[in-house]
Amino acid sequence: MITLDRVSKSYRSGGLQKVVALKVTQEFPKTGAVALIGRNGAGKSSLLRLIAGTLRPDSGRVYVRGTVSWPIGFAGSFHGDLTGLQNTRFVARIYGVDSDRLAAFVLDVSELGDHFHMPFRTYSAGMKARLAFAMSMGIDFDAYLIDEVTSVGDAAFREKSEAMLMERLGDRLAIIVSHNLPLLARMCESAMVLENGRILHFDSVDEAIATHRKRMCQ
Repeated sequence: MITLDRVSKSYRSGGLQKVVALKVTQEFPKTGAVALIGRNGAGKSSLLRLIAGTLRPDSGRVYVRGTVSWPIGFAGSFHGDLTGLQNTRFVARIYGVDSDRLAAFVLDVSELGDHFHMPFRTYSAGMKARLAFAMSMGIDFDAYLIDEVTSVGDAAFREKSEAMLMERLGDRLAIIVSHNLPLLARMCESAMVLENGRILHFDSVDEAIATHRKRMCQ
């Protein structure tokens, strides 16, 4: 279970104060897919990082029961001088999973081929996201944080990644950030709209998308 208790977070960017969350209190469901919708710069990725614990709130608490993935699609925590394989083995040791099994899974799912044995810093943005996605799918998390990863790669990889996510969601939670609104409508059961540091919860994804579109036109 993931709960935000009066969480606030802001930072300065380009001389402006950027508000991610303003005393947000929100409980996420235990299972199912939740869409996190908002305009560019609303703070969706930062909110995922707050939940993952890689970003600390200015005030309030984030309560997590169970295991939570890093934001899939965000690969900033991987070591640039290590290969994809070495990064995978390092993550396997951190999470206490079999490194050979995880390495074989990641190589197959990521479709990196020989690049799997090259330094991470040589990867394109798409290759980094595919490594992060495959690594996360190879570890049994209770909650998955998804940040635009299903928009990466060719059509075949996007279809495979979406199918793999759907397979995992039977008894897990996923919080999905994407500008692909049809994908969110297809995959998610509920939605939250983030704007000006506030979260609006919707049981209907279509209603959330309509609200978001209306606000984008204002």
